[in-house]
Amino acid sequence: MRYQQETRGQNFFAVDPNLKTLLARRAPDLLARNGERLHAFGAWVGSDVDCEAEYTDRFAPPVLEAHDRFGRLTNRVRHNPLYAEIHRDVYARGIVGLNFGPKAEPFLMSFLMGYLLSQADISIHCPATLTGAVAYILGKLPEKAAAKHYLEGLLRLDGKALTGGTWATELDGGSDLAATATVAKRDGEHFRLTGFKWFASNPDSDVALATARPEEAPGGTEGLGLYLVPKALADGSPNRYRIRRLKTKLGTRGLASGEIELEGAFAFEVSPPPRGLRLMLEALDYSRVHNAFAAAAVGRRAFLEAIAYASHRQAFGKILLAFPMVQSVLLDLQMNAEASLTLAFEAAVAFDESEKNAKRLPWRRLTTALAKYWTAEKAIRAASSAIEVLGGVGYTEDYVTPRLLRDAQVLTVWEGTANIQALEVLRLVAGNGEGFGAFMARIEGVLGGVKSPLEEECAKPLRSALALCADGVRQATKSPEVASRIARRLMDRMAVLLAACLLLEEAAADLAEKKDGRKACLAKRFIRRTLDFDAASQLLDTEPLLQRDFERVVGYEEMPA
Repeated sequence: MRYQQETRGQNFFAVDPNLKTLLARRAPDLLARNGERLHAFGAWVGSDVDCEAEYTDRFAPPVLEAHDRFGRLTNRVRHNPLYAEIHRDVYARGIVGLNFGPKAEPFLMSFLMGYLLSQADISIHCPATLTGAVAYILGKLPEKAAAKHYLEGLLRLDGKALTGGTWATELDGGSDLAATATVAKRDGEHFRLTGFKWFASNPDSDVALATARPEEAPGGTEGLGLYLVPKALADGSPNRYRIRRLKTKLGTRGLASGEIELEGAFAFEVSPPPRGLRLMLEALDYSRVHNAFAAAAVGRRAFLEAIAYASHRQAFGKILLAFPMVQSVLLDLQMNAEASLTLAFEAAVAFDESEKNAKRLPWRRLTTALAKYWTAEKAIRAASSAIEVLGGVGYTEDYVTPRLLRDAQVLTVWEGTANIQALEVLRLVAGNGEGFGAFMARIEGVLGGVKSPLEEECAKPLRSALALCADGVRQATKSPEVASRIARRLMDRMAVLLAACLLLEEAAADLAEKKDGRKACLAKRFIRRTLDFDAASQLLDTEPLLQRDFERVVGYEEMPA
């Protein structure tokens, strides 16, 4: 596979052999139905969306128009025409609507479209994610007339779809939703919300899910209800809330994020306490899987930018690609990008499985937390490494790499920081251990299928890592203080172990089906660098096979087993 000098204009689906192999193996029916759609989507993302993203980020970010010329409240966010067009078009292409109706696709389809989209513009992927999260929750409430009405608007494929938002974060509470101070006061069959939501992306959405505490409800999370807040009332007048200001942010500059002052805003009840928060957490689960795919996308685009530049840049009389140190960086970028995608893919498959079988919910929640955490951490490192490969020019806005780095940082924060994910992991693996039981079953299922000597060489450190994780869970179960101290390290080890096993599973399939050892080489490299503490000094480990076949590995060419 030859890499072009310019990434823009490429079809981000067509040039991703790893994605297509993963799809063919784990979701062949979806690929058969939607291969042409994903191909067209990848072409659109690599051209129109990528051009829009650069223009919006550098020259035309959103601005708030709170009132019209007569002083009347409008709560309008002005986007440049390119952003507005792309934002409409992404819904017309089905990123939300395809998941509903008599021929509904698995949610994996939406996550895959998000993966391709975020390689160009996370500032479009975010509102699409929020809209999908609102639709996902409303789709669970067919008995509610308001839910049905707004859901129909969110699912339109004609370029006129409604958009959604989720309003949970408050100034004093942050991730601590138990501290929610927004009050819901009954008004006949509906409610009026009063409070302040401190950080809301897509703040001018047509409809939003908001957490609030009904009057006389108990404190804590059990007292929270969930409400649907429309932007406009039935007569077309604006609802009683205002966007106080738009946030000035490090990245995602094309995306409007604002502060919402609820001033007795009209709202439909989605669910009273105690189910209100549980439904909002389900919306967060959906968004977290999208977050993992966005992070994997940053890793993929960072690799593409780095290898495209290194394949054509002359330095010291050689092509940059010929230098062993550059090769090592590129292999790490590719390795971590493929590990991130397989981890996100596992979370997506678990998400769809849990929609059919509630017993899979612990596994879904655990894989979601692990994938959300680990992929976000790797995305930042990938964007930084790409800048280093490009050198000084990679630090300039002439290239996508600065925007990648700025946008990647938000992925560690959106929908819960690493510490919040660690608390979720603790909840799932300590106590009754239901989540860890599912984790062990998945890991042991991969290790139990090991056949070749190469696979066995990789499997040995994975068995040791699983034993260490099990010991960590035992310690966490015995002592809350110990649990709090080791939670983040335990989560990290579990995420790395799961990613390594998934890579090994893919490698084993390639070896069995095609006698292809390329993925096995990457899996071995990943395991040695992250889990194999008994290996010879990594400083002196030059991995001659991988270096000799470097071009075949990065070029996705089959290699002898």
